[in-house]
Amino acid sequence: MEPRDVALIERLLPQSAELRRLWEDHQRLDRELDALLKQRFLTPEEEARSQEIRKIKLAGRDRIEAILREHRASIGGSAGARSGS
Repeated sequence: MEPRDVALIERLLPQSAELRRLWEDHQRLDRELDALLKQRFLTPEEEARSQEIRKIKLAGRDRIEAILREHRASIGGSAGARSGS
């Protein structure tokens, strides 16, 4: 993730239980994947787990990015053009 995204995530963590859960899961999965990838060889089970971790991380990252987009849109939208719809 980009540093500006990480900074925004850290600012929003106290306000969003969903984001906090997703971010903690993302970091935990990062550590688990790193540990697997440090091994010289992976068993078929470990290889399957590494693929599973990647899929879970991608889904979580997609949701985190959606939350960030929603937040940015609410900040941008609150400054202006929708005054009397």
